Amino acid sequence: MATSKRTADEPAFVLHRYDWSESSLILEVFTRRHGRVALVAKGAKRPSSSFRPVLLPLQPLRLAFGGDAEIRTLKGAEWVGGQVMPTGDALLSGYYLNELLLRLLARDDPHPRLFDAYAAAVQVLASEHGEALEPALRAFELLLLRETGLLPALQLQTLTLEPVQPQARYSLQPEGGLVAAPEGERASTPGTQWQVLQAALDDAAPFTAVLRAAAGMPELKPQLRRLLHYHCGVATLRTRQLMLDLQSL
Repeated sequence: MATSKRTADEPAFVLHRYDWSESSLILEVFTRRHGRVALVAKGAKRPSSSFRPVLLPLQPLRLAFGGDAEIRTLKGAEWVGGQVMPTGDALLSGYYLNELLLRLLARDDPHPRLFDAYAAAVQVLASEHGEALEPALRAFELLLLRETGLLPALQLQTLTLEPVQPQARYSLQPEGGLVAAPEGERASTPGTQWQVLQAALDDAAPFTAVLRAAAGMPELKPQLRRLLHYHCGVATLRTRQLMLDLQSL
């Protein structure tokens, strides 16, 4: 008789949760060794459940789960601790990162380097260093695009494979990759900065390196958002629209 697979002590974050029954939840979690996994947390909505105070987004967890079905069963959950829940813009930014992972990652496709980058980004969101928020988002966006095979080499012009010229300006296009920017194109970046970003992506500690490289590069934001929206198949992400709505109040 076949035995069900069991995983224990798995680093994870909750990306999304929704009701499954009167007392249980379905969780979408991002794990380090198994990628995105769907779990049923039986009885998690009961006041007496040990899962109830633990299964929160943007908090580092250790999970145990088992089963061979598409939706596996949560057996245990422990809060690792060490950081507080982000608030305000940082909280919305965290939900934005979660939405990107839900849209772009297939289930059961491990991305340990991306998991480490996500954990590092969440640490930045939970800190009080607001000036690092935007560079952290750009760093995670770039690493997510690279890990999912959606980012072209940034030291080359995509269509010709010729090296970028340091003083020329280039823009990142959803269908054309890195292309020479028309004169006056505001959402473009000098070739030397694309080279710096590529070197940072190749660094042994890529999240920290890209965060530093992306600081002071506001023109990256519209280019990466355009690329992400294209691959997500939407004009505006739900969390992005929520941010815009709140800013207009």
